Amino acid sequence: MADVILGPVSLERMVRAVEKVRERLLRTAAILETAQVPYAVIGGNAVAAWVSRVDEAAVRNTRDVDILLRRADFDAAKVAMAAGGFVYRHAASIDMFLDGPGAKARDAVHVIFANEKVKQDDVVPAPDVTESEPGDSFRVVSLEALVRMKLIANRDKDRTHLRDFIEVGLIDATWPAKFPPELAARLQSIFDTPGG
Repeated sequence: MADVILGPVSLERMVRAVEKVRERLLRTAAILETAQVPYAVIGGNAVAAWVSRVDEAAVRNTRDVDILLRRADFDAAKVAMAAGGFVYRHAASIDMFLDGPGAKARDAVHVIFANEKVKQDDVVPAPDVTESEPGDSFRVVSLEALVRMKLIANRDKDRTHLRDFIEVGLIDATWPAKFPPELAARLQSIFDTPGG
């Protein structure tokens, strides 16, 4: 294995990486709102928005921006995002807007389509953009819809986000009853094994 040459640890670079994601999120929200394209912020930024309402110290950073769009609004979103300097790309079954012509997939806004399953075997489809509410700077998916999305995806990071919700008191032991049996069982398992 080749040696990797790393530069010195830089607090400025660390802070800038977090700021770039936040700036991308705010630009995306402003572009879509100006173009009157319905959307909702999902993923790690939505988790951060909800957790920050209770405990700012419990917020985790995220490396990308995820949004929910209706397929019927996708062409309008493409036009608006292109005018805002983003470049549309479809790669590895993912629709995304790269943050400029030289950007990588990590420097992108990833799209999930409302009312559609992300994977064919998902228990239920993604929520509609109407399952959202205004935040300080962008529309954020509702807490119940976000929990449902995290239960559907069921990756390690999704389970970590659900534990964060439990830890700060956003969801409690009554929540599994809100979901279909398979998703309810996943959430109950998280309550039953709090340490992971």
